[in-house]
Amino acid sequence: MKRSLTKLALCACLAISASAFAAPKPPATPPAPLDIVLRHALSGASVNALATLILRFNDEEAKLKSANGRVRLEDVHGITDKAHLPHLALFDQDDAMEMFDSRPRFRPLHQVMAAGKQQFDLKHFYPQMFDAVDDIAGRMQALPLALSLPVLFYNKAAFTQAGLDPEVPPKTWWEVQEAAGKLRDSGAKCPLTSSRFAWVHVENVAAQHAEPLVVKNGKQDQLALNNLVNVKHMALLTSWQKSLYFIYSGPGREGDDRFAQGECAMLTGESALYARLAKQQPGIPFGVAVLPHYDDVYGARPSHVLPDGAALWVLAADKRPEQAVIARFIAFLMKPEVQRDWVRATGFLPMSPAAVQALRDSGGDPKLLAQAEARLSMQKRDAARTKHADFGRSRIRNILNEEIEFVWGNQKPPKAALDAAVTRAAPVLAPAQAAVAKK
Repeated sequence: MKRSLTKLALCACLAISASAFAAPKPPATPPAPLDIVLRHALSGASVNALATLILRFNDEEAKLKSANGRVRLEDVHGITDKAHLPHLALFDQDDAMEMFDSRPRFRPLHQVMAAGKQQFDLKHFYPQMFDAVDDIAGRMQALPLALSLPVLFYNKAAFTQAGLDPEVPPKTWWEVQEAAGKLRDSGAKCPLTSSRFAWVHVENVAAQHAEPLVVKNGKQDQLALNNLVNVKHMALLTSWQKSLYFIYSGPGREGDDRFAQGECAMLTGESALYARLAKQQPGIPFGVAVLPHYDDVYGARPSHVLPDGAALWVLAADKRPEQAVIARFIAFLMKPEVQRDWVRATGFLPMSPAAVQALRDSGGDPKLLAQAEARLSMQKRDAARTKHADFGRSRIRNILNEEIEFVWGNQKPPKAALDAAVTRAAPVLAPAQAAVAKK
C-alpha cells in the first residue's frame, strides 16, 4: 500500500514538473486592421494634407484595444476598374462619371454615424455647409470636407501695368468690364477667364440676385435657368468674348492653370485655389475679391453665394464594423485642430465655428476668416439652392455647359441656349423631384 502511494506521489510530482517546464501558449494574434478604402482625385498640397491626416487617424486606431481600422487612399487616376466601389469617396457630384464610370448610390452619412455610435450634432456645422449636403428632410448625406465659395482672383502686377489700382478690385460686373478693357489695351491677351462656369456664372449669379433656379409651373417644378438676370449676364459675357475681354477656358477647372501661369489677368473660380497660388506660384502677386454683382438689379446681395465642391460620401460600406471605423474617421475629421490643419493646407472652407476659432488662434487671416464666417453663418436657404442638386445637378450642369458651348461658337444667342437647356433638362428634373418626394 505504501509502495502504491509512493508511486502515485511520484507520478503527480512528474506531472507537475512537466507542466512547469511546458512551452507557454503563444498570445492570441490580434485581428488585422479593417481596411477602409477612400478614393479621391486630389493632387498637390491637398492630397498630401489628406494623406497626413489619414496617418494620424490610423495611428489613433492602432492604439485601440478593440477591433480597429485603417483608412487607405486610392487615387482614381491609378486604377483601371472604377466600377468597383470603395468604402468612401471624396468627390464633386459633377465628377461622378470620371470617378466611377457611373452615378453610384450612397449611404447617408447620418445613418453611418448612428450605426457607429458616434456623436454627430448638426449644430456644430455652419448652416450653409450643412445646407450644401443635406436632403429635403434636413438630414446630412455627406461630409462637406472640400467646399469653396466663388470668388474673383486678379493679378496685381497686371492691374498695375494697366493703370488700375491693385488694391481696389472691381466690385460689379460693369467695373469688371472697365478693368478688362484697360487690361486689353495694356497688352493682356486674356483679361478674364473662368473655372466651373455653370456654378459661377449661372447658379451664383442667380443666387446673388435672388433669382430661383427652380420655380413652380402649376403643381410641377420647372427649371428657371433662363431667368432675366442669367439672360442679361450671358449676353454681357458674349459681348466680352467678341471684344476679347473674356476668354472661355472650358466648363471645369481649366481656367485655374491659365491664371496660375500668369496667362490671364482675372479669374472667377473657387476660393480654394488661394492655397495653391500662395504655395506654388509665390512669384505672382494676386488678390482675392468677392464675386462681382449687378448693382442695377433690385435686391442684389453680393455676399449671397453658394458653397460647392467635393464632399466625402459613404459608398460600399454595408457591414457594421466598416461603418464603425468610418464613423470614427468622420468624428476625427471634425476635430477643430484637424479642421484647422486641413483648411490651412488646402484652402477649403472650414465646416464649423470651432474650426474658425482654431484658425484664428493659430494666426489665420482675420479678414478672410470673418468674410467666410459671415457667409457660412447665414441661416436662410438661398432661392438658387434647390434640392434637385441631390439627384440631377451634375447632369443639368452638363446640359447647360453643352448649350453654352453653342453660344461661344456663335451658333445660338444666349437666351435660346438657356431656353434649350431648360427644355433638355426637364426630363432630368422630373424623376429627381419624384425621388426627393419619396424620401
